[in-house]
Amino acid sequence: MVNSNKSALGIIFPNSYDALVPELVNVRLMASIPFASRYRLIDFILSGMANCGINNISVMVSNNYHSLMDHLDSGREWDLVRKNGGLHIFPPFAEKESKPYTGRVGALAGILDFLRDQKEKYVFITDTNVVVNFDFKAMINAHIESGADVTVAYNEQKLPDSILKSQSNDKGFYYTLGIKDGRITKIYVNSKEAGVQNFSMNITLIDRELLIALISEAFILGQEYFERDVLLQNVDKLNMRAYKYDGYVARISDMKSYFDENMKLLDDYNLDALFSGSPIYTKIRDDNPTRYIEGAKVQNVMVADGCVIEGEVENSVIFRGVKVAKGAKVKNCVLMQSTVVEAGAKVEYLIADKNVTVTAGKEIRGTDTFPVYIGKFQTV
Repeated sequence: MVNSNKSALGIIFPNSYDALVPELVNVRLMASIPFASRYRLIDFILSGMANCGINNISVMVSNNYHSLMDHLDSGREWDLVRKNGGLHIFPPFAEKESKPYTGRVGALAGILDFLRDQKEKYVFITDTNVVVNFDFKAMINAHIESGADVTVAYNEQKLPDSILKSQSNDKGFYYTLGIKDGRITKIYVNSKEAGVQNFSMNITLIDRELLIALISEAFILGQEYFERDVLLQNVDKLNMRAYKYDGYVARISDMKSYFDENMKLLDDYNLDALFSGSPIYTKIRDDNPTRYIEGAKVQNVMVADGCVIEGEVENSVIFRGVKVAKGAKVKNCVLMQSTVVEAGAKVEYLIADKNVTVTAGKEIRGTDTFPVYIGKFQTV
Protein backbone atom coordinates (compact mmCIF):
# COMPACT_ATOMS: atom_id res chain seq x y z
CA MET A 1 0.00 0.00 0.00
CA VAL A 2 1.09 3.59 -0.59
CA ASN A 3 2.40 5.91 2.08
CA SER A 4 -0.15 7.50 4.37
CA ASN A 5 -2.12 10.41 2.94
CA LYS A 6 -3.36 12.30 5.99
CA SER A 7 -5.41 14.84 4.04
CA ALA A 8 -8.65 12.82 4.16
CA LEU A 9 -10.58 10.45 6.37
CA GLY A 10 -13.33 8.11 5.19
CA ILE A 11 -16.89 7.56 6.41
CA ILE A 12 -18.72 4.55 4.98
CA PHE A 13 -22.47 3.92 5.29
CA PRO A 14 -22.86 0.14 4.93
CA ASN A 15 -26.65 -0.02 5.40
CA SER A 16 -27.54 2.46 2.67
CA TYR A 17 -29.83 0.93 0.06
CA ASP A 18 -30.48 -2.25 2.05
CA ALA A 19 -34.09 -1.93 0.87
CA LEU A 20 -33.04 -2.57 -2.73
CA VAL A 21 -32.21 -6.22 -2.02
CA PRO A 22 -34.39 -7.26 0.94
CA GLU A 23 -33.76 -10.97 0.38
CA LEU A 24 -29.98 -10.60 0.61
CA VAL A 25 -30.02 -8.35 3.69
CA ASN A 26 -32.32 -10.48 5.81
CA VAL A 27 -29.30 -11.68 7.80
CA ARG A 28 -26.70 -9.09 6.77
CA LEU A 29 -26.37 -5.54 5.44
CA MET A 30 -25.57 -4.26 1.96
CA ALA A 31 -21.86 -3.91 2.67
CA SER A 32 -21.39 -7.58 3.60
CA ILE A 33 -23.21 -9.08 0.61
CA PRO A 34 -20.85 -11.59 -1.08
CA PHE A 35 -19.65 -10.65 -4.56
CA ALA A 36 -17.33 -12.03 -7.25
CA SER A 37 -16.69 -15.42 -5.60
CA ARG A 38 -14.54 -14.24 -2.68
CA TYR A 39 -15.30 -10.63 -1.77
CA ARG A 40 -17.87 -8.58 0.12
CA LEU A 41 -19.22 -5.34 -1.34
CA ILE A 42 -17.43 -3.18 1.24
CA ASP A 43 -14.06 -4.60 0.16
CA PHE A 44 -14.00 -2.42 -2.95
CA ILE A 45 -14.53 0.97 -1.32
CA LEU A 46 -12.40 0.03 1.70
CA SER A 47 -9.55 -1.19 -0.50
CA GLY A 48 -9.74 1.93 -2.64
CA MET A 49 -9.33 4.11 0.43
CA ALA A 50 -6.51 1.98 1.85
CA ASN A 51 -4.67 1.96 -1.49
CA CYS A 52 -4.71 5.76 -1.47
CA GLY A 53 -3.33 6.01 2.05
CA ILE A 54 -6.62 6.88 3.75
CA ASN A 55 -6.07 5.11 7.06
CA ASN A 56 -8.70 6.73 9.29
CA ILE A 57 -11.98 5.10 8.28
CA SER A 58 -15.31 5.03 10.12
CA VAL A 59 -18.13 2.59 9.34
CA MET A 60 -21.58 3.82 10.41
CA VAL A 61 -23.65 0.68 10.98
CA SER A 62 -27.31 0.75 11.99
CA ASN A 63 -28.55 -2.87 12.00
CA ASN A 64 -27.73 -6.44 10.94
CA TYR A 65 -24.04 -5.69 11.30
CA HIS A 66 -22.75 -8.87 12.98
CA SER A 67 -21.54 -10.40 9.69
CA LEU A 68 -19.81 -7.16 8.72
CA MET A 69 -17.95 -6.92 12.02
CA ASP A 70 -16.88 -10.54 11.65
CA HIS A 71 -15.61 -9.78 8.14
CA LEU A 72 -13.77 -6.57 9.00
CA ASP A 73 -12.48 -7.68 12.40
CA SER A 74 -9.62 -5.31 13.27
CA GLY A 75 -9.10 -4.16 9.68
CA ARG A 76 -5.76 -5.97 9.37
CA GLU A 77 -6.31 -7.03 5.75
CA TRP A 78 -6.62 -3.34 4.79
CA ASP A 79 -3.61 -2.28 6.90
CA LEU A 80 -5.92 -0.44 9.31
CA VAL A 81 -4.54 -1.72 12.62
CA ARG A 82 -3.00 1.53 13.77
CA LYS A 83 -2.25 3.47 16.94
CA ASN A 84 -3.70 6.61 15.39
CA GLY A 85 -6.64 6.43 13.01
CA GLY A 86 -7.39 2.93 11.76
CA LEU A 87 -10.84 1.36 11.49
CA HIS A 88 -13.73 2.62 13.62
CA ILE A 89 -17.12 0.89 13.82
CA PHE A 90 -19.88 3.22 15.01
CA PRO A 91 -22.98 1.22 15.98
CA PRO A 92 -26.31 2.93 16.75
CA PHE A 93 -26.23 4.86 20.03
CA ALA A 94 -22.43 4.96 20.01
CA GLU A 95 -22.57 8.30 21.80
CA LYS A 96 -24.59 9.16 24.91
CA GLU A 97 -26.68 11.71 23.03
CA SER A 98 -27.26 9.46 20.01
CA LYS A 99 -30.82 8.99 18.79
CA PRO A 100 -32.33 6.72 16.11
CA TYR A 101 -31.57 8.15 12.68
CA THR A 102 -33.04 7.75 9.23
CA GLY A 103 -30.53 9.52 7.01
CA ARG A 104 -26.93 10.57 7.10
CA VAL A 105 -27.55 13.86 8.90
CA GLY A 106 -28.58 12.15 12.13
CA ALA A 107 -25.77 9.62 11.87
CA LEU A 108 -23.12 12.29 11.31
CA ALA A 109 -24.60 14.49 14.04
CA GLY A 110 -23.99 11.60 16.42
CA ILE A 111 -20.23 11.68 15.76
CA LEU A 112 -19.64 15.43 15.58
CA ASP A 113 -17.35 15.34 18.62
CA PHE A 114 -15.32 12.61 16.91
CA LEU A 115 -15.09 14.68 13.72
CA ARG A 116 -13.98 17.75 15.65
CA ASP A 117 -11.12 15.76 17.19
CA GLN A 118 -9.73 14.56 13.85
CA LYS A 119 -6.81 16.21 12.05
CA GLU A 120 -7.57 15.47 8.39
CA LYS A 121 -8.65 18.39 6.24
CA TYR A 122 -11.15 16.48 4.09
CA VAL A 123 -13.81 13.79 4.53
CA PHE A 124 -14.96 11.18 2.02
CA ILE A 125 -18.56 9.99 2.52
CA THR A 126 -19.53 6.82 0.63
CA ASP A 127 -21.98 3.94 0.35
CA THR A 128 -21.19 0.33 -0.60
CA ASN A 129 -23.73 -0.62 -3.28
CA VAL A 130 -21.39 0.61 -6.04
CA VAL A 131 -18.59 -1.82 -6.93
CA VAL A 132 -15.63 0.12 -8.24
CA ASN A 133 -11.82 0.16 -8.09
CA PHE A 134 -11.72 3.84 -7.23
CA ASP A 135 -8.73 6.18 -7.06
CA PHE A 136 -9.57 8.44 -4.13
CA LYS A 137 -6.29 10.32 -4.39
CA ALA A 138 -7.12 11.43 -7.96
CA MET A 139 -10.43 12.81 -6.70
CA ILE A 140 -8.67 14.69 -3.88
CA ASN A 141 -6.28 16.23 -6.39
CA ALA A 142 -9.17 17.30 -8.64
CA HIS A 143 -11.01 18.74 -5.64
CA ILE A 144 -8.02 20.82 -4.56
CA GLU A 145 -7.22 21.98 -8.10
CA SER A 146 -10.79 23.19 -8.69
CA GLY A 147 -11.03 25.00 -5.36
CA ALA A 148 -14.28 23.17 -4.64
CA ASP A 149 -16.15 23.16 -1.35
CA VAL A 150 -17.74 19.83 -2.25
CA THR A 151 -16.94 17.31 -4.99
CA VAL A 152 -19.30 14.50 -6.01
CA ALA A 153 -18.21 11.53 -8.13
CA TYR A 154 -20.49 10.41 -10.95
CA ASN A 155 -20.50 8.22 -14.01
CA GLU A 156 -22.52 8.43 -17.20
CA GLN A 157 -25.07 5.64 -17.54
CA LYS A 158 -28.74 4.92 -18.00
CA LEU A 159 -30.79 4.59 -14.85
CA PRO A 160 -31.61 0.95 -13.99
CA ASP A 161 -35.10 -0.21 -14.98
CA SER A 162 -35.85 -1.18 -11.38
CA ILE A 163 -35.33 2.43 -10.35
CA LEU A 164 -37.26 3.92 -13.25
CA LYS A 165 -40.23 1.66 -12.59
CA SER A 166 -40.37 2.29 -8.85
CA GLN A 167 -43.51 4.17 -7.82
CA SER A 168 -42.35 5.21 -4.35
CA ASN A 169 -39.31 6.33 -2.38
CA ASP A 170 -39.43 3.42 0.06
CA LYS A 171 -36.23 1.97 -1.39
CA GLY A 172 -34.27 5.16 -0.78
CA PHE A 173 -33.11 8.16 -2.76
CA TYR A 174 -30.76 8.28 -5.71
CA TYR A 175 -29.33 11.37 -7.35
CA THR A 176 -28.50 12.61 -10.82
CA LEU A 177 -26.57 15.78 -11.53
CA GLY A 178 -26.94 18.79 -13.75
CA ILE A 179 -23.41 19.89 -14.67
CA LYS A 180 -22.07 22.98 -16.43
CA ASP A 181 -18.33 23.47 -16.96
CA GLY A 182 -17.58 20.97 -14.22
CA ARG A 183 -19.80 22.67 -11.66
CA ILE A 184 -22.91 21.01 -10.25
CA THR A 185 -25.85 23.30 -11.03
CA LYS A 186 -28.70 20.91 -10.21
CA ILE A 187 -29.21 17.83 -8.06
CA TYR A 188 -32.21 15.77 -9.13
CA VAL A 189 -33.81 13.39 -6.63
CA ASN A 190 -35.20 10.10 -7.99
CA SER A 191 -35.29 11.31 -11.58
CA LYS A 192 -37.23 9.25 -14.12
CA GLU A 193 -35.40 10.66 -17.13
CA ALA A 194 -34.62 8.17 -19.88
CA GLY A 195 -31.27 7.99 -21.61
CA VAL A 196 -27.76 8.42 -20.24
CA GLN A 197 -27.63 10.47 -17.03
CA ASN A 198 -24.93 11.93 -14.79
CA PHE A 199 -25.56 9.33 -12.11
CA SER A 200 -24.09 10.14 -8.69
CA MET A 201 -21.93 7.36 -7.27
CA ASN A 202 -22.58 8.68 -3.74
CA ILE A 203 -18.89 9.30 -3.23
CA THR A 204 -18.66 12.80 -1.80
CA LEU A 205 -15.57 14.78 -0.76
CA ILE A 206 -16.00 17.76 1.56
CA ASP A 207 -13.90 19.93 3.86
CA ARG A 208 -14.17 18.54 7.39
CA GLU A 209 -14.89 21.88 9.03
CA LEU A 210 -17.55 22.65 6.42
CA LEU A 211 -19.15 19.25 7.01
CA ILE A 212 -19.31 19.89 10.75
CA ALA A 213 -20.95 23.27 10.19
CA LEU A 214 -23.48 21.97 7.67
CA ILE A 215 -24.45 18.93 9.77
CA SER A 216 -24.77 20.99 12.96
CA GLU A 217 -27.22 23.37 11.27
CA ALA A 218 -29.14 20.63 9.43
CA PHE A 219 -29.60 18.58 12.59
CA ILE A 220 -31.02 21.55 14.48
CA LEU A 221 -33.47 22.10 11.62
CA GLY A 222 -34.59 18.47 11.77
CA GLN A 223 -33.23 17.59 8.34
CA GLU A 224 -32.39 13.94 7.57
CA TYR A 225 -30.78 13.33 4.19
CA PHE A 226 -27.38 14.81 3.44
CA GLU A 227 -27.72 14.98 -0.34
CA ARG A 228 -31.40 15.95 -0.51
CA ASP A 229 -31.63 18.28 2.50
CA VAL A 230 -28.11 19.71 2.70
CA LEU A 231 -26.28 19.59 -0.63
CA LEU A 232 -29.35 20.26 -2.76
CA GLN A 233 -30.30 23.25 -0.64
CA ASN A 234 -26.80 24.71 -0.94
CA VAL A 235 -26.09 24.00 -4.59
CA ASP A 236 -26.14 27.73 -5.44
CA LYS A 237 -24.24 28.80 -2.33
CA LEU A 238 -21.31 26.38 -2.35
CA ASN A 239 -18.78 25.61 -5.06
CA MET A 240 -19.90 22.04 -5.85
CA ARG A 241 -17.87 20.23 -8.45
CA ALA A 242 -18.54 17.03 -10.35
CA TYR A 243 -15.84 14.40 -10.69
CA LYS A 244 -16.42 12.16 -13.70
CA TYR A 245 -15.38 8.53 -13.30
CA ASP A 246 -14.75 6.61 -16.51
CA GLY A 247 -13.71 3.28 -15.01
CA TYR A 248 -15.70 0.10 -14.47
CA VAL A 249 -18.81 0.57 -12.31
CA ALA A 250 -21.19 -2.14 -11.09
CA ARG A 251 -24.31 -0.93 -9.26
CA ILE A 252 -26.46 -3.18 -7.11
CA SER A 253 -30.00 -1.84 -7.47
CA ASP A 254 -32.07 -5.03 -7.10
CA MET A 255 -31.71 -8.82 -7.09
CA LYS A 256 -31.53 -8.96 -10.89
CA SER A 257 -28.66 -6.45 -11.01
CA TYR A 258 -26.83 -8.41 -8.30
CA PHE A 259 -27.07 -11.52 -10.46
CA ASP A 260 -26.12 -9.67 -13.64
CA GLU A 261 -23.14 -7.86 -12.16
CA ASN A 262 -21.70 -11.13 -10.88
CA MET A 263 -22.24 -12.83 -14.23
CA LYS A 264 -20.63 -9.94 -16.14
CA LEU A 265 -17.35 -10.76 -14.42
CA LEU A 266 -17.22 -14.05 -16.31
CA ASP A 267 -16.23 -11.89 -19.28
CA ASP A 268 -12.46 -11.34 -19.09
CA TYR A 269 -12.83 -7.78 -20.36
CA ASN A 270 -15.04 -6.81 -17.41
CA LEU A 271 -12.93 -8.78 -14.95
CA ASP A 272 -9.77 -6.99 -16.06
CA ALA A 273 -11.53 -3.62 -16.03
CA LEU A 274 -12.49 -4.05 -12.37
CA PHE A 275 -9.40 -5.79 -10.99
CA SER A 276 -6.49 -4.65 -13.15
CA GLY A 277 -6.02 -1.41 -11.20
CA SER A 278 -5.10 -1.35 -7.53
CA PRO A 279 -5.46 -4.56 -5.50
CA ILE A 280 -8.74 -5.42 -3.78
CA TYR A 281 -8.29 -6.86 -0.29
CA THR A 282 -10.62 -9.13 1.64
CA LYS A 283 -10.67 -11.28 4.73
CA ILE A 284 -8.02 -13.98 4.44
CA ARG A 285 -9.24 -17.54 4.77
CA ASP A 286 -6.78 -20.41 4.56
CA ASP A 287 -8.47 -22.93 2.28
CA ASN A 288 -7.22 -25.80 0.20
CA PRO A 289 -7.19 -25.24 -3.55
CA THR A 290 -10.39 -26.20 -5.32
CA ARG A 291 -10.42 -29.88 -6.31
CA TYR A 292 -11.73 -31.01 -9.68
CA ILE A 293 -12.52 -34.71 -9.44
CA GLU A 294 -12.08 -36.94 -12.48
CA GLY A 295 -15.10 -36.59 -14.75
CA ALA A 296 -15.88 -32.99 -13.73
CA LYS A 297 -16.71 -30.57 -16.55
CA VAL A 298 -16.13 -26.86 -16.04
CA GLN A 299 -16.61 -24.05 -18.55
CA ASN A 300 -16.45 -20.26 -18.09
CA VAL A 301 -16.60 -20.10 -14.30
CA MET A 302 -15.20 -17.99 -11.47
CA VAL A 303 -14.34 -20.33 -8.61
CA ALA A 304 -12.95 -19.50 -5.16
CA ASP A 305 -10.79 -21.78 -2.99
CA GLY A 306 -11.96 -24.78 -1.02
CA CYS A 307 -14.50 -26.12 -3.52
CA VAL A 308 -14.98 -29.71 -4.64
CA ILE A 309 -16.32 -30.09 -8.19
CA GLU A 310 -17.38 -33.55 -9.40
CA GLY A 311 -20.27 -32.62 -11.69
CA GLU A 312 -20.77 -30.04 -14.46
CA VAL A 313 -20.50 -26.29 -13.92
CA GLU A 314 -20.99 -23.71 -16.68
CA ASN A 315 -21.22 -19.89 -16.73
CA SER A 316 -21.35 -19.60 -12.95
CA VAL A 317 -19.80 -17.73 -10.01
CA ILE A 318 -18.81 -20.15 -7.26
CA PHE A 319 -17.85 -19.00 -3.77
CA ARG A 320 -15.64 -20.72 -1.18
CA GLY A 321 -16.38 -24.23 -0.03
CA VAL A 322 -19.06 -25.08 -2.61
CA LYS A 323 -19.57 -28.77 -3.43
CA VAL A 324 -21.04 -29.97 -6.71
CA ALA A 325 -21.57 -33.72 -6.58
CA LYS A 326 -21.18 -36.25 -9.37
CA GLY A 327 -23.98 -36.06 -11.92
CA ALA A 328 -25.07 -32.59 -10.75
CA LYS A 329 -25.39 -29.80 -13.34
CA VAL A 330 -24.95 -26.11 -12.51
CA LYS A 331 -25.49 -23.48 -15.20
CA ASN A 332 -25.82 -19.68 -15.03
CA CYS A 333 -25.76 -19.65 -11.22
CA VAL A 334 -24.33 -17.70 -8.29
CA LEU A 335 -23.59 -20.17 -5.49
CA MET A 336 -22.45 -18.59 -2.24
CA GLN A 337 -20.19 -20.07 0.41
CA SER A 338 -20.65 -23.74 1.39
CA THR A 339 -23.56 -24.39 -0.96
CA VAL A 340 -23.99 -28.10 -1.73
CA VAL A 341 -25.53 -29.38 -4.95
CA GLU A 342 -26.10 -33.09 -4.45
CA ALA A 343 -25.83 -35.89 -6.99
CA GLY A 344 -28.10 -35.62 -10.02
CA ALA A 345 -29.47 -32.20 -9.10
CA LYS A 346 -29.87 -29.66 -11.91
CA VAL A 347 -29.90 -25.91 -11.22
CA GLU A 348 -30.04 -23.01 -13.66
CA TYR A 349 -30.36 -19.26 -13.08
CA LEU A 350 -30.14 -19.74 -9.34
CA ILE A 351 -28.78 -17.50 -6.57
CA ALA A 352 -28.06 -19.74 -3.59
CA ASP A 353 -27.16 -17.97 -0.35
CA LYS A 354 -24.65 -19.42 2.13
CA ASN A 355 -25.00 -23.02 3.35
CA VAL A 356 -27.81 -23.93 0.98
CA THR A 357 -28.31 -27.60 0.11
CA VAL A 358 -29.95 -28.65 -3.15
CA THR A 359 -30.93 -32.26 -2.57
CA ALA A 360 -30.19 -35.18 -4.88
CA GLY A 361 -32.18 -35.22 -8.11
CA LYS A 362 -33.79 -31.82 -7.50
CA GLU A 363 -34.34 -29.52 -10.51
CA ILE A 364 -34.52 -25.75 -10.05
CA ARG A 365 -34.75 -23.44 -13.04
CA GLY A 366 -35.09 -19.70 -13.02
CA THR A 367 -34.73 -17.44 -16.04
CA ASP A 368 -32.37 -14.72 -17.15
CA THR A 369 -34.94 -12.09 -16.14
CA PHE A 370 -36.04 -13.81 -12.91
CA PRO A 371 -33.27 -15.86 -11.27
CA VAL A 372 -34.48 -18.02 -8.39
CA TYR A 373 -33.19 -17.11 -4.91
CA ILE A 374 -32.78 -19.60 -2.05
CA GLY A 375 -32.13 -18.15 1.38
CA LYS A 376 -29.31 -18.92 3.79
CA PHE A 377 -29.24 -22.40 5.45
CA GLN A 378 -32.21 -23.70 3.44
CA THR A 379 -32.46 -27.25 2.12
CA VAL A 380 -34.58 -27.72 -0.99
